[in-house]
Amino acid sequence: MRRLPIRPLSLLAAIGVLALTGCGAQTARSTEDPAADARGQMTIRAQKVLRLTKVHAETGMTLLEGPTFDANGKLLVVDVTAPGGQPKVLSVDVRKKTSRPLYTDGRGAYTSAQFSPYDGRLYLTDFAHGDIVSLAPDGSDPRTFFSGEIDGAAMNPDDLAFDQEGNLYVSDSRGMSEGKAIGRVVRIDRDGQKATVLAGGLASPNGISFDADRRGLWISELTENRIGYLLLDDKGLAASRHTAVRVDGGLAQTDSIAVDADGNLYQGLHGRPAMIVYSKYGERLATVEVPASAAKGLQSATNVAITPGGTRAYMTVSGPAGGYVYAFDALAKGTRQSNGG
Repeated sequence: MRRLPIRPLSLLAAIGVLALTGCGAQTARSTEDPAADARGQMTIRAQKVLRLTKVHAETGMTLLEGPTFDANGKLLVVDVTAPGGQPKVLSVDVRKKTSRPLYTDGRGAYTSAQFSPYDGRLYLTDFAHGDIVSLAPDGSDPRTFFSGEIDGAAMNPDDLAFDQEGNLYVSDSRGMSEGKAIGRVVRIDRDGQKATVLAGGLASPNGISFDADRRGLWISELTENRIGYLLLDDKGLAASRHTAVRVDGGLAQTDSIAVDADGNLYQGLHGRPAMIVYSKYGERLATVEVPASAAKGLQSATNVAITPGGTRAYMTVSGPAGGYVYAFDALAKGTRQSNGG
């Protein structure tokens, strides 16, 4: 996710640019059309589950993000560009292929959703206003968890991840100022009282997820098409940082990240309805893509949630054709780090 104008109507219409300026396997895995390229990398063709949204007349687009499973197995999804009064969080029954509205308000532009292991509430990042909002699991009782400046600058919170104690790690997706990257990774204590900048100088950081061992964070930078690794110390603060993967996305840019039980990274793309899967050592393992026959009118595959304890994965796909959920078989089982963010 990226920089939004302030006016409500043009605010979300501009999100379509979202930059705003947001050889392992030898055999292909697919339930539809298996294929493998000359390097032996898998092509996994996802299958449509259902269309959730149409382009909103008020904002000129729809953009699905933040898939995450609740305790009852329902898949929750946010629509970043939904106007006030229309569903901004939807609850999806992936088996019945049905959905229902869960939450709306008059101003939020929510770019991610994640449940806290501390209080069980659903947390949403409001990219446009710099807030983090929490809800009861049924969509009731909205509260502002965090708002305001950190080290003298307001956030553009994009994605978030929780540690086991319920502290939040947020990608602050600011872009450039006077030719310098000013994006940050921010840690917010679980009570919302203390916020700490863990890393700065990032180029529109977007995806953020703990690795499988919870030793550090994977962070994607939208405008540099790279994934960094931020090692944490025993207090949850930054110990070191390095560039881990340089993503060859062409016109597409790095969006959100999820991690499976084997530590593989699922890197969403803005600008192409596809995801790239990497090993924790940066080896490109597979490409997950929408079949060519269905790809017209779809421009992004922003994020994915893998069923906790299972391998069925559900990714959010959007474009002028609408907002969709597509499914595929992941390379390993899902965990909390595979559950949106």
